Formats: sequence, structure tokens, C-alpha cells
Amino acid sequence: MTIEQMRHTVPAAAALGLLLLAAPSYAQTDGSSTKEPNMTIAQVPLTGPPLASVTLRGAAEDQSIRPFHFRASDEALADLRRRIAATQWPDKETVADATQGVQLATMEKLARYWLTGYDWRKAEARLNALPQFITQIDGLDIHFIHVRSKHKNAMPMIITHGWPGSIMEQLKIIGPLTDPTAFGGKAEDAFDVVIPSMPGYGFSGKPTSTGWGPARIAGAWDVLMKRLGYTRYVAQGGDWGAVVTEQMGLQAPPGLLGIHVNMPGIFPNDIDAAAFSGAPTPSGLSDDEKVAYERLRFVYQKGIAYGFQMGLRPQTLYGIADSPVGLAAYFLDHDARSYELIARVFDGQSEGLTRDDILDNITVTWLTNTALSGARLYWEYWGKGYFNAKGVSIPVAVSVFPDELYPAPRSWTERAFPKLIFYNKLPKGGHFAAWEQPAFLVQDLRDGLRSLRSTDRASQ
Repeated sequence: MTIEQMRHTVPAAAALGLLLLAAPSYAQTDGSSTKEPNMTIAQVPLTGPPLASVTLRGAAEDQSIRPFHFRASDEALADLRRRIAATQWPDKETVADATQGVQLATMEKLARYWLTGYDWRKAEARLNALPQFITQIDGLDIHFIHVRSKHKNAMPMIITHGWPGSIMEQLKIIGPLTDPTAFGGKAEDAFDVVIPSMPGYGFSGKPTSTGWGPARIAGAWDVLMKRLGYTRYVAQGGDWGAVVTEQMGLQAPPGLLGIHVNMPGIFPNDIDAAAFSGAPTPSGLSDDEKVAYERLRFVYQKGIAYGFQMGLRPQTLYGIADSPVGLAAYFLDHDARSYELIARVFDGQSEGLTRDDILDNITVTWLTNTALSGARLYWEYWGKGYFNAKGVSIPVAVSVFPDELYPAPRSWTERAFPKLIFYNKLPKGGHFAAWEQPAFLVQDLRDGLRSLRSTDRASQ
């Protein structure tokens, strides 16, 4: 279902209230209303700063920027609960650990809380308190959060989420980035933040033809930033967000000052190929390189079954579009360390994530029916290399979290990024850094990109 199909009438007063709340920097030109049973969207075309008429493929298209508001229908939430309650459960795994996959006990606890304790309306309110918009790029509706800092000379930054993810991953870092003085920072640390939903994910449109891979998304993000009036900016990402952000670095569009990634593609091609084949650890590696190699080999051999499935046959995954518990289990099985953390959360332990964090993210995908449209991104990029060095030549900052899929060694990081301006190993955190350890990531973004602020001012 496309965004155009997901529409519902919005009273004029409510639409105006949303406009005043979410879009103080744009001028309203006209209004429209639409209908769909599962959500409410306020879409008011707006005018922005004067911009060059540029799209990825050169075709003229509507460049308006429209406010966005989401409300799941009561019927959709009741159907979600009905499906959870009607889950047909499998037998318990025959081992005492997670080597066969997501454990039955964890899923039963998740389902019980999802059914009896979880409140989607709280997550919905958090989203709708933020300025959200829709704009069309290369024929596809792109949804994004756009929060401008109150501080002068804030650095514009576009942040890309990953899989199994959504914009929910980044909500915790918006306040500290845009209003640093309220979170222990200085005014000169401020960022304007743009957080888009990737094509096929969350509230963005679903591609109806092939071609929306990371390189095309990277080009679309540059169009988006310039459409918002930003001529100079930085980009950040982890997971797929790192792949997209590194593609932006490869494309190096005018105005992209540099990038920050927390899952850097750093492996030399021969090392990456050896890990993929399951070969023994090569001789001559440093201790840090050995750890990174062995962790990557484990990912390829034991930890990325979902990647093979989605990379080769994403359309076969009808089960995760039909069963909320099936979707949740599939999302929990991203990587061993993240799963261990999530299992502890549902055992009642205090971690960087909460039960609500985890279910907010899954519920967005369920309510927008984007499990398969998101999965196709793996098919689009299959065989092109997730973790190998790409050849980025613009300035790059890197954060290394200890429970990432692999801890990137400084040696390979420096080889992969000849203009490495920042490298930092954090004491705690894993793959979903913005979600799990927002304070560490925010500080690294402040420190890691600070030198580009002086570069930007000197060039103006």
C-alpha cells in the first residue's frame, strides 16, 4: 500500500494546528485531505527555500514538503491484539541456549507484554510531537523528521536508520543533538537533524519497481537536504544507515562535508572474502584484527541467515507480514549480542533498551505493513558487500562499540578512510547505538564532527 492510499480526512483546525506545531520554517500554500482505514495523515503542501529543479532522474516532480501525522485506527490495534492472542506457537527449542534461534520463552514474554501491557498510543504521541513531513523524490514519497535547533550556526545532519529498524531508533538522540545546552553540551555543538524513513520502511512510500538500493537512496538524501535549503551538511548512520552513508561519501555531492558511521565498512576485500568463506584466521593479523576477523566470520557463518533469505527470496516471507509474533521473532534475531540484550530486557533486567523501545519499532513495521518492502533492500544490494572498504575519500568519523557485529580495528579503519578525522572506541554498546547508548553516540557526534564546523565556516 502506498502513502497515497493511506489517507483520512483531517479537520481544517487540526491540520492548521499541526502546521503551526511542526513547520514554522515553511509557508502554507494550500491543503488537502485523504482517507485510509488504518492511519491519519495531514498532508499540506508547503513552499520551501528557492531550490534548483533537480531530481535523481531528471523528471519534473512535485517538490512540495507536506506535514505528516500518523494515527493508527482502533480497528488496526484491535486486529494486532487479536493476532497476537491467536498465535500458533511452535515447540520449545531442543537446546538450552539460542543456537537454534530466538527462544520460545523470550517470545512468550514479549507476546504477553505486547498483548497486555504495551500501549502504542504512547509511541504515537512521541512521534506526533515531532515535526514530520513527506516529500516526493524520484517518484517516491519520502517521510522524514526535521528538527531545527534554536542555536545559531547549527550543523545540518541527515541520519539514516537500519534494519530491522525505523526512525524509532533515533528518537533518543534528537533532543541532545538539537538542544545541546539542555543535555550537558554547548550551543556550538548544535545540529539541525533530518531523519528520513528509508524507501519501503515505516511511513515512506513502497517502491513498486526495482532500483531503490543504497546508492539511489544516498542520492535521494542529497536531494532532500538541498530541498530543505541546506547547501552544506554531514551524514550519519549505522547498519543499513552506514551503508547508505558510505554511499553518500562515495558520491561526494557538493556540500557533503563529511560522514560519521558506527558500523564502518573497513575490511580489505581479501579479508572479507576469507571470512565469508569461513577460512581460518589469516596469519600476520594484529590482535585487534584477529578479533574483528573472527567476529565477522561468525556473522557470515552463523549470524546472518536473515540476510541470505531477504537477499535471495524476500517475497517468500509472507509469514512475517501475517503474524505479529512471527515478525517480532524475525526482528529479534538480527545478531547474537543484540538478541542476548533483548532477552535480558524481557527477563526484567535494566538495559539500554526497554520493552517499549523494542515493541515500538516492531509495531511501526506491523502497522505500516512494511516487513517485505523493507526486506527487499537486501535483494537490491545482494552480493555488493556490507562490511568491506568502499573507497570513501571525504572526511570520515568512526565510533566503535564493543558489541557491534565486529569491533573495527584502527589499522583497517585508517586504510579504509584516508581522511579519517575521528576514531573512538566506546566502553559499552552494540549494534543499535542510537537506540541503546544514545549519550555515547551523541558525544561522539559532537566530538567527531567538530572539526568540520570550522571547515564549513572558513568556506563560507
